[in-house]
Amino acid sequence: MTDLADTSLAAQYEAYPYPARDPRDEHRRLLIGTPSHLREIDHHVFGAARPTSLELRALVAGCGTGDGAIMLATQLARAGRPGHVTCIDRSEASLAIARARAEARGLANISFRCLSLLDLPESGLGAFDYIDCCGVLHHLPDPDTGLRALTSVLAEGGGMGLMVYAPHGRTGVYMLQDALRLLAPADEPPATRLDAARRVMRNLPATAWLRANQNFSDHLTGGDAGLYDLLLNPRDVAYDVPGLLAFLDRAGLEAAALMEPLRYDPAPLLPDPKLRARIAGLGRDERAALAEALAGNMNVHIAYAVRRGGRPALPDPLDPDATPVAREMPAEEIARRLTPDGSLPVAFNQLEILLPLPREMRAILPLVDGTRTVAAIAEAAIARGLTRARFEAAWPEGFSRLEAANRLLWKPISPDAA
Repeated sequence: MTDLADTSLAAQYEAYPYPARDPRDEHRRLLIGTPSHLREIDHHVFGAARPTSLELRALVAGCGTGDGAIMLATQLARAGRPGHVTCIDRSEASLAIARARAEARGLANISFRCLSLLDLPESGLGAFDYIDCCGVLHHLPDPDTGLRALTSVLAEGGGMGLMVYAPHGRTGVYMLQDALRLLAPADEPPATRLDAARRVMRNLPATAWLRANQNFSDHLTGGDAGLYDLLLNPRDVAYDVPGLLAFLDRAGLEAAALMEPLRYDPAPLLPDPKLRARIAGLGRDERAALAEALAGNMNVHIAYAVRRGGRPALPDPLDPDATPVAREMPAEEIARRLTPDGSLPVAFNQLEILLPLPREMRAILPLVDGTRTVAAIAEAAIARGLTRARFEAAWPEGFSRLEAANRLLWKPISPDAA
């Protein structure tokens, strides 16, 4: 499946590993993102039903310089959970950076191998409970073949975290890619092509659509690797929501969640009551497609995918034994950020919305500490003056909205509960 574009792509990532990372920065911070956040995997892939005592065999296919792999391996290590992250990539230069980052953190639960994901079916690596593949499939000569290769090594009951480009939020990118194919053909050396791209950006006309697109500050300020990846990549395919769902379906998969779910809900974008009534008559997939078309700012789609028919059932919000947990921001801090009317400001790529929550959530949220069950939270709230009826009315609505915003999730079963 090698052609000129693929050869150029391989040369690109050897010359400019992406994203640009310095292993010396690992002592300062852990980069957090989506997908492959451990709490998201527990929630969206396994429905918070997989005991934490079970080993998690994870594969990062096309790990690049290692952001997702380092995050997941670090989270497993910090939680003291058994598991191993296998990282594969075709680029030796990228793997060297990812390996150095892992060594800087002293991670013993991660390994690296120079391998194309297309070779996975014959790799002998075995099956994986979780597979991450971000920013890779849309560069392949045949993305469907790539996704089927991943599915071939997905363990029964497992799932994937996938990221592919989306068209509307990349407005302006493909225009400049077209221009640079004329000015800097793919058969030229990467350094020569990059020089042309820099010169174009310095002289970019005021009317160029990329000037109005605020989605790519990380690429445009990310040095040579960021600029090359954005404008000189020899092949990338963008998927709208229907295209993404069809792509998954052809591989025998379905989306357990599109991230963050709130982004794919058109209702907050259209407060008009008559339009809301029309939205209510749409199915989940149609609503997601409508939200994408309305917002216009989605430059990627991130999905947690499972085998068709395998979407996990999540706990009922009033299940007394279920334990909610904040994904990253402590729930007490979420409560502090509520507006006077009880709404939570949420931003998605320069799109800001106010997420209305039941007023009781201001008092309930500080009780969500990752250890209390729903029953314990209810008792604590009642002890502080909230009636049970008010708790049982407010909590399901509040949790569901904060789950859609990727703020609250369900904690998985502990070893003692397994």
